[in-house]
Amino acid sequence: MLYKKCGGLRAFAPMSALVTALVTALFTVFALAFASFGASAAPLTTTLALDVKGKIAKTNDDDHTVFHFSEAQLLALPVHSISTSTTWTAKSTFTGPLLADILKTVGAYGDQIEIHTLDDYTYTVPVSDTSRYGVIVAYSMNGKRLQVSDFGPLFLIYPRDQFPGELAGASADAKFVWQIKALIVK
Repeated sequence: MLYKKCGGLRAFAPMSALVTALVTALFTVFALAFASFGASAAPLTTTLALDVKGKIAKTNDDDHTVFHFSEAQLLALPVHSISTSTTWTAKSTFTGPLLADILKTVGAYGDQIEIHTLDDYTYTVPVSDTSRYGVIVAYSMNGKRLQVSDFGPLFLIYPRDQFPGELAGASADAKFVWQIKALIVK
């Protein structure tokens, strides 16, 4: 019997139990599907890339004006670490290639590096800083890949704690450029 008569109205008692069971089953399936999707999804990571142009001897684009470092090329460079604090972080270990190795790879021959960021900030540092301080272009902090939301994908790091007299104050802080996307050698 699919329904029974109750005071002139039809009540779908057995059918409503079936509908309730079906709705519950569908809800459970969707809940499990969404829960497993969230659990299995890898955390989002920002792809590493860097364009270098200007006074460089080596390019890899069709117009022969830019050396585009892919993520694989950046990760293939020798890895260095600097443990230091910044104005924005407690003492942390930053890891990435030396800026000098990036410049060597492209055959840079200028004396200034104009750094461009994702948010259109631009700052210029002297090439001499690369040998004086062993500056790195960090892609990780304390073993975790830098994201755009936390200074990534690339963050110019100076060993501030090792040179407190030279790398302190607003002018030194300006050298700690984050969200780097391109370098122009001048």
